[in-house]
Amino acid sequence: MNMTRSLQGKTLVITGASRGIGLAIATRAAQDGANVVLLAKTVDPNPKLPGTLASAAAAVEAAGGQALAVQTDIRDENAVAAAVAAAVERFGGIDILVNNASAISLTPTPMTPMKRFDLMFGVNVRGTYCCTQACLPELIKSAQAGRNPHVLNMSPPLSMKEHWFKGHVAYTMAKYGMSECTLGHAGEFRPHGIAVNSLWPRTAIATAALQMIPGVDLNLCRKPEILSDAAWWILTSDAKATSGNFFIDDELLRQHGVTDFDGYAVVPGTKNLIPDFFVD
Repeated sequence: MNMTRSLQGKTLVITGASRGIGLAIATRAAQDGANVVLLAKTVDPNPKLPGTLASAAAAVEAAGGQALAVQTDIRDENAVAAAVAAAVERFGGIDILVNNASAISLTPTPMTPMKRFDLMFGVNVRGTYCCTQACLPELIKSAQAGRNPHVLNMSPPLSMKEHWFKGHVAYTMAKYGMSECTLGHAGEFRPHGIAVNSLWPRTAIATAALQMIPGVDLNLCRKPEILSDAAWWILTSDAKATSGNFFIDDELLRQHGVTDFDGYAVVPGTKNLIPDFFVD
């Protein structure tokens, strides 16, 4: 497949897009001239978590893309269906879905109230499944039109080791649920020509969500741009040939000739970066 690598004119739906990794992926796509449909819950500024749908839409447009911001709780299938309908009405279809929205609680069983358990499963597993299901008819149309459709789940490689479960069973199960969507949907959608992959960072990423976790030094993290650059390579790859993969950000970038990762560090020159979970 001879393809100029670009997301120009493609329509992306990105969940959890008001800040952090979702916003970084959105602005990278916008630099190519993509249409970006931003789904998130935040419309009012929160002093603890910077970024709203309006500020994200402004960033996408400043980067050169078209933005549509839709306040959406991805746990609500009616809200998701309405967001998909709004995307199609504005841009005529959907080519790419990025399931980025996630809830995290790194807590042991006694410290994980069922409300928190339900939030993680509702956002991470159900939300990912619901958004994928809702976008599927448009992704099939995209494939039929030769527009190279992709689903990208921001979730880890599946490693069935006690080590990754014991400290936070609920969170691990919820993130692995997203990865199981990657595994199953890659096989289910392959006949349609729709790619489904996962992307995960090797190191902790400096985001507002991470700031809420006690004891994490953001100076020992990488910036979200390492994931947005890696995501760009996945989303511009041939959907028929690149599916069912669990990519690690720096590994993927290395395959595409990136040798200097210093620019991605919050503090350039940092060698003892915090490793992320789930990477053996």
